Amino acid sequence: MTTTRPPHLHGGSANMIDVTEKPVTERTATASGTVFMKSETLSRIKAGHIGKGDVYAVAHVAGMMGAKRTADLLPMCHPISITNVDIQFEASIEAEADTAAVKVIATVKALGPTGVEMEALTAVSITALTIYDMCKAVDKEIRIGRVGLVSKTGGKSGPYVRSTPL
Repeated sequence: MTTTRPPHLHGGSANMIDVTEKPVTERTATASGTVFMKSETLSRIKAGHIGKGDVYAVAHVAGMMGAKRTADLLPMCHPISITNVDIQFEASIEAEADTAAVKVIATVKALGPTGVEMEALTAVSITALTIYDMCKAVDKEIRIGRVGLVSKTGGKSGPYVRSTPL
């Protein structure tokens, strides 16, 4: 049996960026994403009537764990000593359309030579997936979307703020 490698950049290899010479600065990144669901599902979350337990509490912990494990999930990410992960939820209901949404906002901070954008995006993604997992028994039509970087600070490229809404 012959095995072949698919063509890659860098002559067939993958490379982690060398951050040895980069200065240690305070880095922050905020990302957000939205979990869309039926309004009844959101009502059940708010009332604590989801069989698996407190949706926001479990999703909050899962998001923090996800941020801390980003380097284990994404091969080119450096392990980072995170100093803080803050996860917020903004719930809204459109009564006429019988739809609801939970916006997840994650801010990650660290002191280091590389940014925390991927950690913030991972925190949002894992938080949203946890909401899905906690509620899938009562709502099969849940969907996740509008995930993206909202802002970042620190590093050579300086601050960034998204110019278009997610």
